Amino acid sequence: MFLTVFLKMNISLYIKSFLLALIISLIIVPIVRYFSIRSGHYDIPNDIKTHKGKVPLLGGIGVFISFLITMLVVRFFTSFPSGTLRELRYIIIGASLIILIGLIDDLKKPRGISAEIKFIIEVLLALFMITRGFNIRFITPEYIAVILSVLWIVGVTNAFNIIDIMDGLSSSQVLVASLGFFLISMPSEDIYVNLLSITLAGAVLGFLPYNLSSKYKIFLGDSGSLFCGFILSITALGTSYSKMNPLGVYAPLLILSIPIYDTFYVSYMRIKKGISPLKGTKDHFALRLEMLGYTRKKILFITFIFSIILSSLAYLVTNVSVFYGVLIYLVALFLFFIASAYISRVDVTEGH
Repeated sequence: MFLTVFLKMNISLYIKSFLLALIISLIIVPIVRYFSIRSGHYDIPNDIKTHKGKVPLLGGIGVFISFLITMLVVRFFTSFPSGTLRELRYIIIGASLIILIGLIDDLKKPRGISAEIKFIIEVLLALFMITRGFNIRFITPEYIAVILSVLWIVGVTNAFNIIDIMDGLSSSQVLVASLGFFLISMPSEDIYVNLLSITLAGAVLGFLPYNLSSKYKIFLGDSGSLFCGFILSITALGTSYSKMNPLGVYAPLLILSIPIYDTFYVSYMRIKKGISPLKGTKDHFALRLEMLGYTRKKILFITFIFSIILSSLAYLVTNVSVFYGVLIYLVALFLFFIASAYISRVDVTEGH
């Protein structure tokens, strides 16, 4: 009854998708938390994850379920644009596979799937998505575009998993990035991009209160962070960004710059120390800020605001001339350079 009345309301399809995903997520996540506790699936503190006590870690399943139900409802109970069915079908297939990979990893913690096996599976999944038309289109020759598309999908998918080392950090980045992509794609009317981004935003927003709660805390888990990263990597490939500025195609680098930055930064610092990039260390920018005396709430707030600023810059890039576009990218690069110099003052010894 509620669903029928809600879907007949005279509001935008996108607002309906956002609100529906939000409501379902608020309902589903505590249910998933309950079953995660009953089945004994917790995230245990270690050298990198320094949370207190055991925390249920299957919150990403709640996000995925709310996302999937919303997509199905939009598909079958609204005047859904038929031309986007093909794209959404393959995206849901890909998302289901990536959530399965993460779920297996979560359920088999602390060992899980080896990083090498996971990487191979993700590359194969990326190649599948590329054959379905989800790829970089502005680079030639084609084989270079394919290689970069694989690196993009696999890299962004894992970037949100890598940054997921503090309450609300990864999920807040997903929220801002989703809204950033929605804002940019709206004028181009790329329907599936709009639906993906706004639905993911609603699903993640419904998860955040529980993730930040002290009483009802639950983590995204590898399943959730990989799923969110995968959806955003595909979303980024689905819109033209700008007809007035060729540099607009690089706007996703700004929107997703914080997770991408953390991935490159920790990899560089580990290699610099002679450690494998796949080995866990405390080189993450958030953990370094904590060592500098920042509270976790302050780190989350600063990162959230910085992400909003970067997404706003991404929007500006798509609406200004090339000169100002170059200037915006240089300003963003300078900000990350300053941030790197600041956090690199912390001495993180091997084994932490």
